[in-house]
Amino acid sequence: MQVNSFFDQVLLPISKQILECRENCAFYINGVSYSYAVLGTKICQIRVAIQHQKIIDDIVALAVHDDVDTYAAIIALWMEGKAYVPLHPNQPLDRNLNILAQVGTNYIIDSAKESPFEASGFQIIKTTSCLKKICIEDPVQVPDDNLAYILFTSGSTGTPKGVCLSRKNIATFMDSFWKTGIEITSSDKCLQAFDLTFDVSIQSFLVALVKGASVYTIPYGQVKYLYAAELMLDQGITFGAMAPSMLSYLRPYFSEMKIESLKTCILTAEACPVDLMEDWFKCAVNTDIYDFYGPTEATIYCTCYKLHRDETNLSSNGIISIGKPLANVNAIIIDEDGNSLGQGIKGELCVAGDQITRGYWKNDERNDASFFIKEIEGELLRFYSTGDLCYWDKSGNIIYSGRIDQQAKIQGYRVELGEIEYHARTFYDNNCRSVAISFNNEKGLTEIALFIESIGRERSSLEAYLKSKMPQYMIPSRIIYLDTFPLNHSDKIDRAALKQLI
Repeated sequence: MQVNSFFDQVLLPISKQILECRENCAFYINGVSYSYAVLGTKICQIRVAIQHQKIIDDIVALAVHDDVDTYAAIIALWMEGKAYVPLHPNQPLDRNLNILAQVGTNYIIDSAKESPFEASGFQIIKTTSCLKKICIEDPVQVPDDNLAYILFTSGSTGTPKGVCLSRKNIATFMDSFWKTGIEITSSDKCLQAFDLTFDVSIQSFLVALVKGASVYTIPYGQVKYLYAAELMLDQGITFGAMAPSMLSYLRPYFSEMKIESLKTCILTAEACPVDLMEDWFKCAVNTDIYDFYGPTEATIYCTCYKLHRDETNLSSNGIISIGKPLANVNAIIIDEDGNSLGQGIKGELCVAGDQITRGYWKNDERNDASFFIKEIEGELLRFYSTGDLCYWDKSGNIIYSGRIDQQAKIQGYRVELGEIEYHARTFYDNNCRSVAISFNNEKGLTEIALFIESIGRERSSLEAYLKSKMPQYMIPSRIIYLDTFPLNHSDKIDRAALKQLI
């Protein structure tokens, strides 16, 4: 099926909204409203600056700040036919310099008055000093196979690895997103709660801008869950994507809150607990809630499950189903030999289609390990191996069972750590979060550590309960209580940081 191009799906709609919704709020940032007219002016100014620099690089680095200039720079680069690489100014300079060296660009767009990159010899385009120009020029048309952005994520070797997203990937994702039935209009107020180096941020502002809606951001340095609650209660947010971790921190306040404006809520970025959603339904009284799943390599989301209010929702070990593949995604579940598996049999989820990226930047070894070709119904398709353990439900939904690399083999038995986490949460009436992690002891044998996010709990009663529910080889050798779990930049529980505590 042919999907409209990036030009039609993204650039033309945004240009149209800039012209037709000039007085509408495009961005609400740190208490200040910026109209579509202001956004359009800034886009034009940055485009002129790019043109004057005569930049021949196809990829330009972008220092990402919580300001309208940064968002305008993303659109400006796309309209000039270029891709961007986000650099977070709060991350270590050495890490950002490593990313710049990998990409090989000499140009960085930065809205900061003093850029930390100036001393490193790069050409800095400062958005605050761009020439004033307000006319709207037509976007430059380039092939959809061209890159839109590269997102660098943590690498197992310590070196950041870049995932390459093409314009075609984004256009296909946008088509898939609207086919879920979610609707956004120019009157909507959309929450942008994610770091601009994380892919869900792209969805958070893009689906709003193409419809003339308003984007409400969370400033750097704010406590995310509290600021998001204020925006929902005081500003009347109607649409938002959030990580379950953020809602978990809000959970103690659910009984004091009544969110009436929120029409649609997407839960994403990590596994979604059933009990958390049941409590969220009681607080967000008018909200349709969706569980969206997707690795960066499959362009933001690739499956979706709409939760049912006052009904039983599909789940496993207390975790909500990730649903069915999006309109432009082909999904299979395979065994270790690459054979497709049927209903109820656990294996690795793999996805194909035009949302699947070309792979990792200049990393052939990783590409060969992560992508493969398989014939499905007479057609050769290129699949991405997600590393997630799943199975098909009888209704055609996908049930998530955890990461394959979060399984452990103990005394010859394969253990799913998610089951241990489930029983721990159940013991505490789902009033805490739990994370089970495997590790090797001094003798090289595998053990399990169980982390509980809670204050003043007593270990022996939990251990006794776990022994009543699971065989001895699954019982954690260490139970560690923490006041709060560490989170990474994507608002996910930082398992690597937890493992360092063992």
